[in-house]
Amino acid sequence: MLHVIGTTIVLALAFTAIYHNIPKLWIAVPIAGYGFAWIGHFFFEKNKPATFKYPLWSLQSDFKMYFDILSGKIPLDPSK
Repeated sequence: MLHVIGTTIVLALAFTAIYHNIPKLWIAVPIAGYGFAWIGHFFFEKNKPATFKYPLWSLQSDFKMYFDILSGKIPLDPSK
């Protein structure tokens, strides 16, 4: 769920930065995206994010997971 929150904020910040021409918002994009994901990895999943070893693959995978969750391919409730 933290990945979904972070990615939603990333998309909102990026859209806002472009639409309103506010370049300083781009600074917050990686903080929001990685911040939420890393909290989930370190404190709940107790594992090391792939970002440290494979940054581009990690970013691509995060967006794939995000859209798979939105489309219903991946349930938010892991018990289902």
